[in-house]
Amino acid sequence: MIKLDQFLKLVGIAQTGGQAKLMINDGDVKVNGTVETRRGRKLVSSDQVTVGRQTFKVGDVIQ
Repeated sequence: MIKLDQFLKLVGIAQTGGQAKLMINDGDVKVNGTVETRRGRKLVSSDQVTVGRQTFKVGDVIQ
């Protein structure tokens, strides 16, 4: 498992934890199609994270 803010940094969407926090708080991040505002949300391999037009499947990134 990985936390949402850490995942955003890992895939390069956010360069810092602070930037990830702002994106999440502003409602710019969706998990499985639903806006997620908890930066500590734990992601599992089947989750999909969408920011703008980019969608990442957690299991494809985390091996």
